[in-house]
Amino acid sequence: MEPLASRIRPKSLAEFVGQKHLVGPGKPLQVAIEKKHIFSFILWGTPGVGKTTLARIYAKALNAEYYELSAVSTGKDEIRKIIEGKGTTKHPHQDSFQTSVFEERPKVLFLDEIHRFNKAQQDFLLPYVESGKLALIGATTENPSFEVIPALLSRCRVFVLKELAEEEMAIIIKRHSPEAPEDAIAWLVSMANGDARQALSMLENTSKLYAEITVENLQNTLQNSYLRYDKKSEEHYNTISAFIKSMRASQPDAALYYLARMVEAGEDPKFIARRMVIFASEDIGLEDHHALTVANNVFRAVEIIGYPECAINLSHGVCYLAQAPKSKASYYAYFEAVDDVKQYGNLPIPMNIRNAPTQLMKDLGYGKEYEKYTKEDLLPEKLRSKKYLK
Repeated sequence: MEPLASRIRPKSLAEFVGQKHLVGPGKPLQVAIEKKHIFSFILWGTPGVGKTTLARIYAKALNAEYYELSAVSTGKDEIRKIIEGKGTTKHPHQDSFQTSVFEERPKVLFLDEIHRFNKAQQDFLLPYVESGKLALIGATTENPSFEVIPALLSRCRVFVLKELAEEEMAIIIKRHSPEAPEDAIAWLVSMANGDARQALSMLENTSKLYAEITVENLQNTLQNSYLRYDKKSEEHYNTISAFIKSMRASQPDAALYYLARMVEAGEDPKFIARRMVIFASEDIGLEDHHALTVANNVFRAVEIIGYPECAINLSHGVCYLAQAPKSKASYYAYFEAVDDVKQYGNLPIPMNIRNAPTQLMKDLGYGKEYEKYTKEDLLPEKLRSKKYLK
């Protein structure tokens, strides 16, 4: 039987919950769907936030030939068949798209986990996207800046999907389980961490096992090893969270254990190494200037070597980062500066540190009396004496 999350998937924006910054009135995807604007784009966000649903709603609005493929199991041959008109759709409701024999329908390819496509596969896609023969919708949980080749990325809009807010999760749960008590809904919202598919799967599994939806029954369902969620959703994010928090707590043994779990599960080593690079600046920062160098070298080793040997490089880096002294000073300092940028906008830059490439600018005082090693406060006047780095 088709899973609940798939059975109740919204068919239109009117049913869709969340992502108001993309599908609210006047927002980019809402406008594109209304105007039937054909273009390629990438949906970047965590699992269960609506990537596949938005792709289907968009394709239906375009009355497109719509194909769904996963980059994990797809190669050039499948894509070539789609271009040549020999592909088979994997959309369960394709037949409901109305068309006429005289209508030329656009081809839309939804490529899930596009970050799993290697450079050669992405290069293969490029001419079809560039020529307009294929409108590509890529879905990824990874930063496309790192995983999608620049040439393909430049031809796609990138839309960032946010985790569903608690109130949005509650709406989805109540819509499909109105009898559930408030405490059970609150527990389910908390457990699902913004992943609607995970919440609905839990709801469905619990209803199959028990007569009522209660906190106790939900907890019992979660403990059943046969009903664990997809490793790529809950387990994936729970494990990387435990991994980071173990390094933050300077516990190399725990960090190594969670590293081993990810490696043995076949986690992308670049996913692990990338988070180590982030950790080196966010959590260690100025306390150990070598940490970022170590993390970057681990990432480079992972790129060059790959599994299984790169697990040794990952272990080396994890042990170093976990034992390094920690400081979030530079991290906090940056975001405090961001707050001022958001609050005050583009404050006037002091004249003496402005660039002066032309004589007119020099005449206007740009760069005048500039001193390389001045002790004068170089912040905009409104922020003088402000200290971010403490």
